[in-house]
Amino acid sequence: MVKIAVVEDDSDCAQRLRSFLNRYSQEKQEKLEVTCFRNGMELVRDYRPIWDVILLDIEMPEMDGMTAAHRIRELDNEAVILFITNMGQYAIRGYEVDALDFLLKPVSYFAFALKLDKALVYARNRQTASLIISQEDGLHRIAARDICYVEVSFHRLYVHTVDSVLSAPGSLTEIESQLAGESFARCNKGYLVNLRHVKLVKGDTVLVGGDELLISRRKKKEFLLAVTDYYGGGGR
Repeated sequence: MVKIAVVEDDSDCAQRLRSFLNRYSQEKQEKLEVTCFRNGMELVRDYRPIWDVILLDIEMPEMDGMTAAHRIRELDNEAVILFITNMGQYAIRGYEVDALDFLLKPVSYFAFALKLDKALVYARNRQTASLIISQEDGLHRIAARDICYVEVSFHRLYVHTVDSVLSAPGSLTEIESQLAGESFARCNKGYLVNLRHVKLVKGDTVLVGGDELLISRRKKKEFLLAVTDYYGGGGR
C-alpha cells in the first residue's frame, strides 16, 4: 500500500488530483491510500513520517508549500515530494528540500501519471529499513544505516545514531524484530550493534562509532561470526 498525501487549498484542484489518483490506481493496479490536507500547516502539525509521496501545492494560506517542505525535511528524509504550482519559477527552489519534480497547473492526467510513475520508482528505491521512535516533538523515522547501536537499560531504549541519541521506552527484542534482515547483532544482552559501524574488535570489546562496548562470553562466538560474515560478504 502506497501512502500519498495531497496538500492543496483549492478544493477543485484537490478533487481533480484525487480523481487522477483513483484513475491511476485502477489503470496501474496500484493500491494507494490517499489523505488530503487543506494547507501546509495541517500536514506538518503533529507530522508523522509515514508518507511515501507528498503532492504539495506551493501557494497556500497559513503555511506555503516551501515552508512546509522545509519542516517535513527536519523529520523525514524519505518521503518523495512533488510540488504543484502555477508559477514555474518556484520549482527551481525544489532542490532546497530534495523535491523530486513539479507539476504545473492546470495539471493534465498524462503529465500527472508520468510524474507519479517516476515518484513511485524513486520512493521504492529510496526506502530502507527504519525505526520509528516517539519523541516529545513527534515521531522520528531513523534509517537503519544511520543507527550505530541500540542499548537497553531499565526497560528504556537508547538509540545511538551517527549524530544523536534518542531515548524511548521499549525492549531490545522488539527492535531486533523490526530490524530483522538488516546487519545487526548482539554483542551482549544489552546492546544491538549495527555491523556497518564496527571499527575494531579487540579482546572482549568492540568499537562502534566512538564507543567501546563489552562483548559478553555467551554472545562472543555468535557476534564474531556475524562480524566475519558481514565483512567477508562485502558488507558496507
